[in-house]
Amino acid sequence: MPTLYASLVEHDPDRLAAAVTALRVHTSEQERETPFHTHRKGQLVVALHGAVTCETAQGMWIVPPQSAVWIPPGVPHSNRVTLDGQLCFLFIAAGSARMPATCCTLALNALLIQMICHLADLPPDYGPHERTARLAAVLVEELEHSQRHALPLHLPMPQNSRLREVARQLAEHPADRSTVAQWGRRQAMSERSFARFVQAETGMSFGRWRRQIHLMVALQGLASGSSVQRVSQDLGYDSVSAFITMFKKTLGKSPARYIAQRHTTLPAAPQAADSAPYFQPKRPTSWKPN
Repeated sequence: MPTLYASLVEHDPDRLAAAVTALRVHTSEQERETPFHTHRKGQLVVALHGAVTCETAQGMWIVPPQSAVWIPPGVPHSNRVTLDGQLCFLFIAAGSARMPATCCTLALNALLIQMICHLADLPPDYGPHERTARLAAVLVEELEHSQRHALPLHLPMPQNSRLREVARQLAEHPADRSTVAQWGRRQAMSERSFARFVQAETGMSFGRWRRQIHLMVALQGLASGSSVQRVSQDLGYDSVSAFITMFKKTLGKSPARYIAQRHTTLPAAPQAADSAPYFQPKRPTSWKPN
């Protein structure tokens, strides 16, 4: 069975003449992280079930169910998918849609998701005057309108190796409630110097940056089926209500409601005799920055 990266080689979007193509993927058994790679076409990674984490040199984006991350053409990136994840890739040639110049996470409506999945089930080598081309044109128009629904699910990643190690430790041990002063001492810095260091590298205060890491960890856990109580405990919150309050302040909804609204019925994939999942990656590990 080909890996995720192998599936992209087999379905190389840059070799296809069509400006807009799609690919459906189901991680039925295991998970794998693709190595950093680029496409000449822009890529929309749509999470249908489970969660996807996309990493670039600028940061990380978490993609909860029924959402997507947009990766502009030429941006090196790597994707990680949770166990039993279901997703679609939508590839768009440069200049074929008015899309953001930087990565961002978007909330998608049910119509747009259905259209992307339907396109993924059609042959990708369609001509400019075929029905598929008209479907792709309407899809792109709907996608352009979805940009008004950007989600605050971006984690800026510092370039400094020491601070990237701090991010890794915060993700691996989210219940660690060490203060800014304590983190500063670990880096042989004063509290004020460390706080300025984080602000300069990430554009966020240490407190906000740590909350964003917590949100990334929480969304991955919730999308993988963990309960709100379990995620709250893993993040070291004194009470479930405190975790829910943090979550609602960031995303406007409680964790249970947010995830429930995104676990809608998935568009069924065709079950041809020779069809099979595109890849079966390795088992998932907890989210953490590289």
